[in-house]
Amino acid sequence: MQPRVDHGVVSGTFSLDGQTFDVDNNVWVVGDDTECVVIDAPHDVDAILAVTGARTVRAIICTHAHDDHVRVAPALRDRTGAPILLHPAERPLWELTHGAGVTWDRDLTDGEQLPFGLTVLHTPGHAPGAVSLYAPALGCVFTGDTLFQGGPGATGRSYSDAEVIVASIRAKLFTLPDDTVVHTGHGDDTTIKAERDALGS
Repeated sequence: MQPRVDHGVVSGTFSLDGQTFDVDNNVWVVGDDTECVVIDAPHDVDAILAVTGARTVRAIICTHAHDDHVRVAPALRDRTGAPILLHPAERPLWELTHGAGVTWDRDLTDGEQLPFGLTVLHTPGHAPGAVSLYAPALGCVFTGDTLFQGGPGATGRSYSDAEVIVASIRAKLFTLPDDTVVHTGHGDDTTIKAERDALGS
């Protein structure tokens, strides 16, 4: 059965470095009619489960550990029994939200193959352990907050680095096919070609 992508938008807040902002986060779910994985866990468990429906959730894959992407990950794990997957370099950011007493279940590694044809691409810069998830069979990549319509993600806060994010994008994302659809953590889709042309390869 060919996997598909389902999408929702969940509203809440993002807090870091003593500031809080209202944000809308994309919820991406990849799967078939019986099983799926959830990419990021922002703000509201019930809203996420409205996108998964009655399917079995096999994993909660976190693109990075800013609070607007992982705040309800433990609660979603409790509801679904699905493990939380996160790159280990995200520990400092994870602990800002959840402390040291609550952790994720398994580390993500660069190049790892996940269910439904997803490949992990370590794309640090917005956060040290940020990852993108490439789905060649679906013609798309899920970039979290690494790449948006209009360019790289923000790098003006703790644990971020502007030079690193641009290097990540050029090495790991701009090598993907031009017509690859970029599903972002916030806002509208774009394509690899559009962003490569705008940023310059």
